[in-house]
Amino acid sequence: MADPGTTCAVAGLRVVDLSRVLAGPLCAQMLADHGASVIKVEPPDGDESRRFGPPLDERGDVAYFGALNRGKRSIALDLARPAGRAVLERLLADADVLVENFLPGTMEKWGLGYDSVLAARHPRLVYCSVSGFGADGPLGGLPGYDAVAQAICGLMSVNGTPDSGPLRLGVPVVDYLTGYNAMVGVLLALAARERSGCGQRVEATLFDSGLALHIPHASNWFYSGRVPQRMGSSHPNIAPYDRYSAADGEVFLGVVNDGQFQRFCECVARADLAADERFASPASRLTHREALRAEIERTLAGLHAAPLCEKLMRRGVPAGPVNDVAQALTQPHAVHRQMAVQAEGHHHLGVPVKLGATPGRVAGLPPRLSEHAGAILAELGYGAAEIEALHADGTVTRART
Repeated sequence: MADPGTTCAVAGLRVVDLSRVLAGPLCAQMLADHGASVIKVEPPDGDESRRFGPPLDERGDVAYFGALNRGKRSIALDLARPAGRAVLERLLADADVLVENFLPGTMEKWGLGYDSVLAARHPRLVYCSVSGFGADGPLGGLPGYDAVAQAICGLMSVNGTPDSGPLRLGVPVVDYLTGYNAMVGVLLALAARERSGCGQRVEATLFDSGLALHIPHASNWFYSGRVPQRMGSSHPNIAPYDRYSAADGEVFLGVVNDGQFQRFCECVARADLAADERFASPASRLTHREALRAEIERTLAGLHAAPLCEKLMRRGVPAGPVNDVAQALTQPHAVHRQMAVQAEGHHHLGVPVKLGATPGRVAGLPPRLSEHAGAILAELGYGAAEIEALHADGTVTRART
């Protein structure tokens, strides 16, 4: 982890995070990992992902919530009340970024729409809206979750085998990419603000992000007219690029050019495959993929996975064992890359973006619900009596001990 005294890339950036569940919170958490001060504004009963458990973390809180909200401060605020919206307005007075993922139209209903209200009141604010489908168009304003987006965007149709039927990808890849797109959009808008002095609206949707994942399937369809099909672990344009059984486990081979194929054949003592006209070029290997698969499976059946992958990788042939999650996170390189870390007793995935001069760091513990409400309200200028009144009428949830 980075030296906590090191200045991170966006140190001093002030972010108000109104989002819940995954894509929006992930965007704000990545900014926190790189030094932003993030205040998470939750509904009175909290982000619903606080109830996506078990399992629980070391403090007895839901692990899912902790994976997306480290390094933030929490205040639970009822934005349906005028007093709650007044607190939010004070938060926005010196904020750089607002992230929200309400159903489109919600902020407008509260009199806090960006175009109609906030852009004029807070001209330097970068307003990031994360949603399923955007505000307009045939699906505009409708709710969206990762798996629904995977279905609508055609991702399930190319995941699985010909016999399995369409399958949801095992990780929320659309949500994850949307969170990254939101963060990139925020950073681009901040860069533009350096020139113009003005913030702008940033939009990231699950729908756009899901469709953008179709590489190479979209291009294949555009130029062939053939609808991509489920191919298991294989690749529509490259062979051998697939999962194969070795003597003691499964390996994945990523052989994309002639040089790699020659070296693969040398490593497994199959010079005859390299000399076979059916496998002489990428196009011919693709044409004869099933025959090539049969030969590779027959060859690897007598070889052990770990030494085989080690030998291939050292020769410049991409290959790896098919690990489960526990094996992936405990392998020595994951430790070396600081991608499975502990901080303040909590287990975290590490920071995937490495900066040389201004490195990020795993930020502090995920907050308890409304844990920092008192301190945040005091910083906004509320007196003790006013804070108690906001708690008493339910505008601000009291922190639970």
